[in-house]
Amino acid sequence: MTGKLGPEALAEVLAATGADDAAVDAGPAYGEDAAAIDLEGAESTLVVAADPLSLAADAVGELAVHVACNDVAASGADPRWLTHTLFLPDDDPARRRTVTEQVDATARELGVAIVGGHTEVLPSLERPLCSMTALGTTDRFVSSGGAEPGDRLLLTKGAGIEATAILATDFREECAEAGVSEETLDAAAGFLDEVSVVPDAAAVRDAASAMHDPTEGGLLTALVETATASGAILSVERDRVPVRPETEACCAALGVDPLATFGSGALLAAVPPERVDEATDALATAGIDVGEIGEVRAAGDGEDGSDDGDALDDGRVLLDGDRIDEAPRDELYPLWE
Repeated sequence: MTGKLGPEALAEVLAATGADDAAVDAGPAYGEDAAAIDLEGAESTLVVAADPLSLAADAVGELAVHVACNDVAASGADPRWLTHTLFLPDDDPARRRTVTEQVDATARELGVAIVGGHTEVLPSLERPLCSMTALGTTDRFVSSGGAEPGDRLLLTKGAGIEATAILATDFREECAEAGVSEETLDAAAGFLDEVSVVPDAAAVRDAASAMHDPTEGGLLTALVETATASGAILSVERDRVPVRPETEACCAALGVDPLATFGSGALLAAVPPERVDEATDALATAGIDVGEIGEVRAAGDGEDGSDDGDALDDGRVLLDGDRIDEAPRDELYPLWE
């Protein structure tokens, strides 16, 4: 099955982490997309994140850079370096040039240096696969697992930004046949220019208790991962989640839930109530839209928010009061299968 491993299978992988190292402040864990390494003798922390990308055929190089750098940014760091491992299905010079030019242009736009990597041909592949490792430094690491009871949940830009761009490019013909206008598809394809959350994270990181960028599985997966990592209950109302009209149109055309599909471009942040205005003002100054979509509750709270309802275990999500225990499979995958 295409997609992320489930929690049990992932736990087996995470259990094999090699030798211990006291310099690792934050290592492999479910819901955490980046590691934090103490730079001995320095007053900063090295943040490292790795991600592969293969399915967004028209913009695989561009998206691969953004997805890796987003993980570093959502951990409170400024992305600075990238290693790029590229697997190609053939030795077609035009395909190779397209991917590498996308990677180069996007990295330059972000001010990130490509410092190494590997390139080879694997004929068993159907499309290029980019695997990126991004690195950056920070003086305050922000984990996905830092959400505290009482925090407010903020989401920048909107749900399904990345998926909208993919639908309008890789599945443009299918969307058009389902009634999506050319004007809407052109606007939706432009969402590729908004998948970076580097500016979002820079604006909100000083105020945030936790940050996470929705990728595969979208906002719902990001909520489950944040809840699990934080050992808290995340309560969200669907009608408070910002969803752009183009996203609504493209997702509805192909039967995709905007909250359960690729979400790069949005940043999920848990922010103490007394700092929400600070965070939203900083985002407004940066020209970034944001919505307050819910709140963080203590584990064990009842479903109605009291102590006398049905108790919830650690790491659960409530969507309009309905309990979500597991991250959904991304709803774009069936379109590629």
